[in-house]
Amino acid sequence: MPVNQEMSTVVRVEPRDIWPHEAQDFTPWLAHNISKLGEALGLDIEVQSQEAPVGGYSLDILALEVGRGRPVIIENQLQATDHSHLGQLLTYAAGHDGGVVVWIAKEFRDEHREALDLLNRHTDDGIEFFGVVVEVWKIDDSRPAPHFRVVSAPNDWRKQVVGGDPSGNRSRRNPSEREERYQQFFQGLLDVLREEHRFTNARKGQPQSWYLFSAGYGWRAQYGATFGVDEVRVEVYIDSQDKDWNESLFDNLEHRKEAIESEVGDLEWEKLDNRRACRIKTVRPGSIYSGESELAEIRSWMVEKLLVFRKTFGPLFEELVR
Repeated sequence: MPVNQEMSTVVRVEPRDIWPHEAQDFTPWLAHNISKLGEALGLDIEVQSQEAPVGGYSLDILALEVGRGRPVIIENQLQATDHSHLGQLLTYAAGHDGGVVVWIAKEFRDEHREALDLLNRHTDDGIEFFGVVVEVWKIDDSRPAPHFRVVSAPNDWRKQVVGGDPSGNRSRRNPSEREERYQQFFQGLLDVLREEHRFTNARKGQPQSWYLFSAGYGWRAQYGATFGVDEVRVEVYIDSQDKDWNESLFDNLEHRKEAIESEVGDLEWEKLDNRRACRIKTVRPGSIYSGESELAEIRSWMVEKLLVFRKTFGPLFEELVR
């Protein structure tokens, strides 16, 4: 490369030059672009509401971690962190039973990053705390590019911490053999879906028999991959927390059954009359205790079905979900 070759200059932009008002500009932008934050955290996140009430206060964004169905608490600051927002963050987490707690700021003071690290060390596996710095960059006169930099996160971004001893130290619980099998299986599934198909932001397999994936319409409709009793299934799971709404969407989809099954193959349509949710699924035999070659076949089958589900149901959700 010639020593006199002209190079571009990377310039850091003040966030408030892009979002002058935190509540009116940054929070709505983040809600619309929540996948950018999810990508930084390695989680699938869908927004449930903005300015969610907690007593006399309001949380910036209440969201959902789709994979495990956990509430996500997001509090924003376009300035350096302060004690007031730390207190608000914990209040909002308690008020909404948060499973993932995210504090976004222009700058993290050491004492506040250390506070999140302490919470991650001494809380159980039901809650995770993230500290995230929001940055904006430009190359020469390019459009501004936002970037989320994680400065505090759970150990390995997932913990297995339960119980404790009289001294107050907590002990780690090793997952059972079945949990380890689930975790290993879903880790492989997530890696393929994320790296080869951009189907998910999720990075960590969990020791559970199921995983849900965003369909792009909040918590109301999701794609699922699940181990049942001697069977595995891929499904559309409909649950808006309103049984009438769920059944209306289910009925509208069922009216298109012939066209859907021409793309997906035969499906089982379950209105689940004794439950709030509805389910549309395809199944095949299988168990988490199957041999490695069969588990590989099951994983490939799940990938294939999830992709065709997204291709087929995605346009229908765009038409039907409001």
